[in-house]
Amino acid sequence: MKNWNRRKTIVATDDLPEEHRLKRSLSWPHLVALGVGAIVGTGILTLIGVGAGKAGPAVILSFAIAGVICACAALAYAEVATMIPASGSAYTYSYVVFGELIAWMVGVALILEYTLVVSAVAVGWSGYAAGFLKSIGLGLPDALIQGPELGGVINLPAIFIIWAVAAMLITGTRESATVNAILVIIKMAALALFIAVTLPVFDPAHFHPFMPHGFPRNGPPGQEVGVMAAAAIIFFAFYGFDAIATAAEEAKNPGRDLAIGIIGSMLICVALYMIIAACAIGAVVYTGFADSPEPLALILREIGDPWAARVLGAAAVIALPTVILAFFYGQSRIFFTVARDGLLPSSLARVSRRGTPVRITVFTAIVTSIFAGLIPLASIAALANAGTLAAFVAVCSAMLVLRRREPDRERRFRTPAAPVIGTVGILGCLYLFISLPNRTQIFFVAAQVIGLFLYFIYGSRAAERARAESSSDAVSGATTARSATLSTQSVVGWIMLVAGVAGAVGSLSLKTSVSSPLGEVSNLSLMNQQQGFLLFSCCIAIIGAIFLATKRR
Repeated sequence: MKNWNRRKTIVATDDLPEEHRLKRSLSWPHLVALGVGAIVGTGILTLIGVGAGKAGPAVILSFAIAGVICACAALAYAEVATMIPASGSAYTYSYVVFGELIAWMVGVALILEYTLVVSAVAVGWSGYAAGFLKSIGLGLPDALIQGPELGGVINLPAIFIIWAVAAMLITGTRESATVNAILVIIKMAALALFIAVTLPVFDPAHFHPFMPHGFPRNGPPGQEVGVMAAAAIIFFAFYGFDAIATAAEEAKNPGRDLAIGIIGSMLICVALYMIIAACAIGAVVYTGFADSPEPLALILREIGDPWAARVLGAAAVIALPTVILAFFYGQSRIFFTVARDGLLPSSLARVSRRGTPVRITVFTAIVTSIFAGLIPLASIAALANAGTLAAFVAVCSAMLVLRRREPDRERRFRTPAAPVIGTVGILGCLYLFISLPNRTQIFFVAAQVIGLFLYFIYGSRAAERARAESSSDAVSGATTARSATLSTQSVVGWIMLVAGVAGAVGSLSLKTSVSSPLGEVSNLSLMNQQQGFLLFSCCIAIIGAIFLATKRR
């Protein structure tokens, strides 16, 4: 525990042991395709219906809000990723800027995010694949396409697609990236078909009333509505660009390629989402597809184009693996980096002769297969959003800290108006977090508590042993660290951090409903008070963390 604030210095790739080096094989088109492949997928194919049910036609505004917040985070990612061109994404950036403990907590959030996304998309693909097999007379028994809690035994198609993607990644990063690029083209063509078919039947009257449920989150627990409630869920449809940052050590020219990949994929997807949302609502009244698990295909059938619906459905089956591939890639690289740092068994951080981390890829496949094959994720899928929001806050904070701590350091990409962009990114992510369902917030806090426990009993000592072994082997350029001395600033920082975390946890237990003859009914005033207290507590905790991170060393 004495090394909680030990900061990592990035080791040059050429100075790493041969078995810990990743092969540089990706250029910016591969990274843009990786980002678009991760972003455009389950979100726009399914969540547009969920969002419309929560916000009505104002779901377009929800897309815009989530897109702006993600754009701020993307700009911060682009600057920090080019300054710290190392695998691990937000985990590595937090390790370099804030220290080992914060990095571990961000790593827990990222691992939860990527695991849940890979598993959820695999289950979604399984549904499409099972339906297709049934339509051609090769249907599988229900026991083999559902988990135990849904009356089945195991979800075999979900496990199959996970291991198929794992095999692609083991074959080689460049080869799997090329396949991903082809599948992204298929997916984009299907969405272009949707736009072309729905534009001729566009009806502006479908946009009135525009905001039937208001702007802030409201409604009883589990049935939250409003523009911000939709934005907090739709946010799932945007993230994925952060998977690009995990490819830093495999980019041929990281200073140029990472910035192009991150910002390019975000611009493409924000524009595409808003156009598709407008076309969907213009074609069919939002109540007609709000509850559909396949809203875009349903809209095409409703307007009399079943052939286009079949094409879109087939494209979804073919192209959804791009989402699995992108997040599986990011998940395996985060596991790889954490293991290389010693916080997980270092034997997992070895690469094959082709320059791919086979052991960690197999380990990741096992973990995600357990979730996808046995556990229905509907009740906890929003937890992925919470993990991503935490990572985005960490990266925006890291950018602001580095601007103060190392103002003269070379930046191959500079975020414009960095203080404004960073602040908007942090506050926007916090607002989205408090707009998530209360159950999701509690799950996220519980996961972090479990993560801290694991760090205390294993991670901290394991990392210290790995550093000692690295030092004894005299590896050139090995990770170095600096420990802070106790000062007034660190005392104030600790007080603010602890008070903020305690306040945030306490706010989740505040009562947000009142008794009525119909039972417990949510009270908007109490909900706003809870959200305000949670936001204030999170801000105090972040300021405390920044105090600790920016202390002169």
